[in-house]
Amino acid sequence: MADRVYPSAKPTPPPASLNNNTAVNGGATTTTTTTPAKTGQLYNPQRPRPIYRPPQNRRSNRSSCSCRKCCCLTFIYTLIAILSLLLLAAIAACIFYVLYHPKHPTFSISSIRISRFNLTSSDPSGFAHLHSKLDFTLTAKNPNKKKITFVYHPMYVQFSGAGVNAGNSTLPAFTHVAGNTTILKATVISDPTRDLDSDSVSQLRSDLGKKNGFPVSAELNTMVEVQMGKIKTKRVGIRVICDGIKGFQPKNATAKIATPGTTTDAKCKVDLRIKIWKFTF
Repeated sequence: MADRVYPSAKPTPPPASLNNNTAVNGGATTTTTTTPAKTGQLYNPQRPRPIYRPPQNRRSNRSSCSCRKCCCLTFIYTLIAILSLLLLAAIAACIFYVLYHPKHPTFSISSIRISRFNLTSSDPSGFAHLHSKLDFTLTAKNPNKKKITFVYHPMYVQFSGAGVNAGNSTLPAFTHVAGNTTILKATVISDPTRDLDSDSVSQLRSDLGKKNGFPVSAELNTMVEVQMGKIKTKRVGIRVICDGIKGFQPKNATAKIATPGTTTDAKCKVDLRIKIWKFTF
């Protein structure tokens, strides 16, 4: 029987990267590993401290984004609704204008007669008084041809002569149907107790001495409602200012015949007085 030969076991050499001390004792190998000593770290007081940053809340960011989105959508929808209402109002106004062709009323002072327009002598305090009496005729026209009716409330009238208040009067309420002409007559009498200062007196005497007459103006204020079939609007203020009237002082204060004035150059301007809260436009 042949003898088997086994190879002898060779020791495995240690890795070259390790700093080891190897000792061989007979057939055994002893390995000693040297561990480097730890170096102590020095404390630096000027070393910056780390900044603490709290973790971000993703839910809050999502909620803020959703709120902004809702606000933007609400604003857009509100703007669209307002623009739609304005568009509908413009369309309705165009349809109304095409169907009715509305026109505002016209006014004119057709005649004026002055029975008295005298100044009293100044009192010791330097004030004077005006004694005047004017008869005038107001012509109002409704130029609309279709069913547009103006309903006037009592009309307050004030006349001024040469820049001085010559008296007040009130015209009765009346209804003005389409295509109708209404003629109103009234008498204006001044307040004899009203004091006039020296400046007003000097200007009035200068105007009364003119041969071509002294300027007279009238201001009318009232409220009006507009009716279109069964539709009736709210009351709207209206102001009428008439200029270009010429008056003449009567030569005889006791004469029963009044002196007529000139109204050929008279023009009346109509302004709407729309009141919103405390403001009037």
